[in-house]
Amino acid sequence: MATEVKVPTLGESISTGILSTWHVKDGDYVESGQTLYDLETDKITSEGAAETSGVISLKVDEGEEVDVGAVIAVIDDAAEKPTASATAQSEDSAAKEEVEERPKATEPEGKKSDAISPAVRRIASESGLNPAEVKGTGKDGRVTKGDMLAAQEKPSVPKTESKPAPAAPATAPRPAGERQTRRKMTPLRKTIAQRLVSAQQTTAMLTTFNEVNMEPVMSLRKKHQEAFVARYGVKLGFMSFFTKAVVHALQAVPGINAQIDGDEIVQNHFYDIGIAVSTPKGLLVPVLRDCEGKDFATLEQDILDYAKKAKDGKIGVADLQGGVFTITNGGIFGSMLSTPILNQPQSAILGMHTIQERPVAVNGEVVIKPMMYLALSYDHRIVDGREAVTFLIKVKEAIEDPTRLLFGI
Repeated sequence: MATEVKVPTLGESISTGILSTWHVKDGDYVESGQTLYDLETDKITSEGAAETSGVISLKVDEGEEVDVGAVIAVIDDAAEKPTASATAQSEDSAAKEEVEERPKATEPEGKKSDAISPAVRRIASESGLNPAEVKGTGKDGRVTKGDMLAAQEKPSVPKTESKPAPAAPATAPRPAGERQTRRKMTPLRKTIAQRLVSAQQTTAMLTTFNEVNMEPVMSLRKKHQEAFVARYGVKLGFMSFFTKAVVHALQAVPGINAQIDGDEIVQNHFYDIGIAVSTPKGLLVPVLRDCEGKDFATLEQDILDYAKKAKDGKIGVADLQGGVFTITNGGIFGSMLSTPILNQPQSAILGMHTIQERPVAVNGEVVIKPMMYLALSYDHRIVDGREAVTFLIKVKEAIEDPTRLLFGI
């Protein structure tokens, strides 16, 4: 009996995907539950597993676009699993064929490799002189190093009048190989491109900046890191502080926690914060749920779980939906300052940047502090400048004095 392998339904808005990788070959025997392929969509990359055991027949090549529900392979579950001895015999036969097909090394005519010394072999390699054409003076007529050197000194062709060397070309020859390559954009990359352009074209995006002294948070982390890890099993990072600071600022400036839907303004009363995560295939924004009710340890564990899922390509569609605000950290790549683009339909996004020690004025004195630039991009159609600046100041105050988060001030 044959079992069809079909592209599963991955979400309401996903209708197609790219079959990026087959983990099996045509004719392989697969086990039930074994990973068969990777499917890349405009939101996620997911794996497909075998529902039954048998010999698989692939119907789609890697890189092809497939519809949800399409048959991409067939498993013959009536086929018997090959025995271990048969598998080993097949592998031995393949190895034997490979050895037989391997070209054999050739030796210079008239001389065996064991009759040629390493020195002679080296001179032959460097000069192109064939030891077989050199008269040997060594034992049993073997060619010696001296014979090779003497043969090099003898002119092999009559001397002719030297001619001037040709002029060097005006430009150096270009290196061999293709100067350009083309590849089709992945669904995820196309979606990212479309959304970024859409955000620029359909919103009145504006960015406001501020800077924050990271010394209080850094000192707090250093003081309590060891005890925090011992109790919760995760490290205390910067992102949990900024997530808490953003929730604090959204509560103080609710106008930021809203979005436009047609001719209506939708006011959100929950705090699901998206954290931008860079993956090899593109930028994903998984959402931390109900951040207002979570402590630092829970937030750090959620962030760690998403980082692992992103690395393994396990982030699902549900993980990316429903955020009201996004935080992106370009500082991990060394970015000093940037203007993040809105993650629609959200009305604002906070950009974090690299921490640099800079001279700043504190109480009339110039001191060196670890400073970070913050950037808040917002949709000016719904958010006024006063609200944006106030929001950013609230974030700055919470980071520079984390105890404010305890008292909600």
